[in-house]
Parts: sequence; C-alpha cells; structure tokens
Amino acid sequence: MPDFAKMRDQMEHGAGFIAALDQSGGSTPKALALYGVDASGYDGEEAMFAEIQKMRARIMTAPDFTSAKVIGAILFEKTLNEAVSGQPVPSYLWENRGVVPFLKIDKGLQEEADDVQLLKPIPGLAETLAAAKEMGVYGTKERSVINAANADGIKAIVANQMDVAHEVIDAGMVPIIEPEVNIHSTTKGEAEAMLAEALMAQIETLGDGQDVMLKLTLPDVPGLYDALADHPRVLRVVALSGGYSTADASARLAKNHKMIASFSRALTEGLQRDMADPDFEAALGSNISTIHAASIA
Repeated sequence: MPDFAKMRDQMEHGAGFIAALDQSGGSTPKALALYGVDASGYDGEEAMFAEIQKMRARIMTAPDFTSAKVIGAILFEKTLNEAVSGQPVPSYLWENRGVVPFLKIDKGLQEEADDVQLLKPIPGLAETLAAAKEMGVYGTKERSVINAANADGIKAIVANQMDVAHEVIDAGMVPIIEPEVNIHSTTKGEAEAMLAEALMAQIETLGDGQDVMLKLTLPDVPGLYDALADHPRVLRVVALSGGYSTADASARLAKNHKMIASFSRALTEGLQRDMADPDFEAALGSNISTIHAASIA
C-alpha cells in the first residue's frame, strides 16, 4: 500500500499546488474544445473520454508535472481504470511523479434552492471509497455551488458537504470540501463571509483525526480564509480558479498567503492537441510555473 502518512505530510506542508484533472461528462466537451478537439472529432461518450484521457496522460507525463511544483491531482472516477505508461493512474502519479491522487466523487448538483445547489446523492459511495483507497487514492473532492448570499442556503450547503465528508473520513480518507461561490454573483463578497463563518462552525465539531481540506473560490477580501487554514483539523485550503484566467487567478491567489491553487482550466490554458511535444511541454510548464509561484507567494 502507498505511504499515506507521507502523502498527508505532503498535502499539509508541500510547496506546490493541486492539479484538477477531473473533467466529468458535463465539462469534458468544453475542455476538449479549448484543447482543439470539437465534438465532430469523436463519436459518443466513450470516444470523448478516450480523448480527454489522452490529454490527461500527456499532462501527467510532461517533465514539469512532478511534486517539485504539483503536490496533488484530482481525478475523475473513470480515470481510476485508465493507465499511463502501463501503470494504473493513481500509482503512476504517486510512484513516478510523487503526486498525491484524489478522486472526484460528486455526481452533479441538485436544483437551486435558497440560492445554492447541493450535492446530488452519491450512490455506492462506500464501495467507491474502498476501491479507491485500495488503489492508493488519498482523498476525495466534492463540489457544490453558492450563487448568492443566502444564510440559510449557505448553512445547508456546508451541512450537506460535511455529511459526505464524514463518510469519507470514516473510510480512512481525507475529503476536499468544495462549496464554490459563483464568481459572477452580485453578492459574492457577502456570500464568502457567510461561508467562512458556516465552515468554521462545522469544523469546530471535528475531533482528532477527522481532518479535512477546503477548496474555495478566491475571495474578494484577501486572507478571508486564513483562520480556517490555521485550524488544526484543516490540512490545507486550496483555491479554485472559477473561470478566472490563469493570470487573474494567479494574481488573486498571490494575495491569499495561506491558500494554494487547485486549478483546472487555468492549468490547461493555451494547450492544443496539435502542438508538437516540445511546444506543449513548454506551454504547460509555463502555466505550472505561474500557478506554483502564486501558490508559494
């Protein structure tokens, strides 16, 4: 089995960021289009996932994709059954790249109520967690969305996230709790203040060994989440790019000294399938360096 204690130490203290490589059925077509592969380039869902896996493998095997700058990576569930250089993806990441693997476990969002979208139920979660841990996956990620500053909705979304987090903790894994605040919300700043308070109230109830991570939208007020980052039950607070460009997200992140990045679109910005490998690796390396520098600022 992988050294989960070493993984924990890396996630708590590592100087780098978490790559989000967890595009799902809903987000994969857009990710592929940005990569230069439109829908006419593949036939059906399986072919679509095969194309995105080729892109992920190209990223994972690039020279700059190592724990020197990338300390973790979040994977889509189908990726667990894929291979890179003849190895299952989780073991390739950890054994060859030194990158801690996480698994996206959410199954999408419920309809909006009280200005938030809770997690949909996650059938078969216990079995998924057991199988993932056996493959060397350290933790999980589960995303829900806050669209406006509604105190009742924000309390509900944090409670919903914590219910799932407890299942993950009970399985011996570490959850990344991700209640994303919509960057286009007209009450984004107010929502973030409410979220910080609601998260702290829930985290205060955790006991020894019940560690979590938080993945949060870059806040309007720099340092808003510092108290959460300092809490002994929070291993790390990571930032999602949320639609900001790489440059904008990195500039915002650099002002939040206790957050590190967990970017998806910003990581792959400018990458194209038809690039020659040296050009692809140079473009990816530039993105990795920019995000890394902001994460350790």
